[in-house]
Amino acid sequence: MTEYKTPSVTADIFIFDEEINFILVKRKNNPFMDYWALPGGFVEYGESVENGAIREAKEETNIDVTLKDLVGVYSDPDRDPRGHTITVAFTATGDISKMKADTDAKEVKIFSAEKLDEINIAFDHDKIIRDCLKKVKTTF
Repeated sequence: MTEYKTPSVTADIFIFDEEINFILVKRKNNPFMDYWALPGGFVEYGESVENGAIREAKEETNIDVTLKDLVGVYSDPDRDPRGHTITVAFTATGDISKMKADTDAKEVKIFSAEKLDEINIAFDHDKIIRDCLKKVKTTF
């Protein structure tokens, strides 16, 4: 029987408020330790990408989210130094006042689009964030 290598699957969540401010988490683990990233992580076996996104948002930010839109699928084989990882990105809303860092998040903070160029961002999340901002601005 032929053995196939398959990529890992993650979900990333762009949690935003009515002013289109959004949440990023500061990573406490490598790769990209101390860089800012969208909340998210690996989808577990037997779990839908949507449920994985909701679970990861809760685990990393303490926020129960409602997914709003699918933003895109990001599949560049080199986007994650740990190996070929495909992510599915969603926009979501939730009670941002409940945010607190948890699991592999060192810190959680609210940002605005105007500050995006001043932030050290992990992975390809800069592109994903910009795509999320376009998506959210066209739906408001």
